[in-house]
Amino acid sequence: MASKYLDITGRVAVVIGGTSGIGRALAVGLAEAGANVVPSGRRADKINEICDEIGQPLRHAVDVTYRASIDSLRDAVVQKYGGVDILLNVAGRTIKKPTVDLTEDDWDTVMDTNLNGTLRACQSFYEPLKASGRGRIINIASLSSFVSLYQTAAYNASKSAAMSLTRSLGSEWARDGICVNALVPGVFRSDMNAQLLDSTERGKELLMRTPMKRFGKMEELIGAALLLSSDGASFITGEGIAVDGGFLASGVNA
Repeated sequence: MASKYLDITGRVAVVIGGTSGIGRALAVGLAEAGANVVPSGRRADKINEICDEIGQPLRHAVDVTYRASIDSLRDAVVQKYGGVDILLNVAGRTIKKPTVDLTEDDWDTVMDTNLNGTLRACQSFYEPLKASGRGRIINIASLSSFVSLYQTAAYNASKSAAMSLTRSLGSEWARDGICVNALVPGVFRSDMNAQLLDSTERGKELLMRTPMKRFGKMEELIGAALLLSSDGASFITGEGIAVDGGFLASGVNA
């Protein structure tokens, strides 16, 4: 009986930032669960790789810093599939440097992708998600939505704001049948961060502060994403689900 509440077979999911890392893992996971997944990003070669893997014929690049680019992706998906049921906003970037040295351009660059880009996508896809009658938006928040990470002030602020935006839209769009929630990933190993996690004091501290005493595997995010994409989440909105090995719940771990 419970399986029908988590069934997303045939639903149309757009994953912005779905060509690498967390976005790629979520795109594959939703596709394996039966959704028609359209992963997108800025690089055509990466889009082709993931689309080949999941059997998606629609290949359309997107740059979240340009509203017209997002609108073009939306129109292409609606034209092919007739609508959109699920939107995942995964595109993001960070800059690590002492805040005293952070330039306004650094700040604006991070904010424009992580916060403004998320807002642009939510606004652009609002009408098809409302028309779906079971629209789902999943934003990607961060540990830094709740705690400070050292020397990443712009990223921290952008992800705190993205979580606040999730709450605002979750409340405002509930009457339109759109559930807006966030995933809050802990520390997940990837090709890009493996050296940092394994060979630096920062990596050691992140591991020490994670009660499970290991870093996450990308596929461990899929279950929460499936829940938030499905009818099982029909009464969940404006929330953040932490998938972090206990990081945010912990105090002293030794």
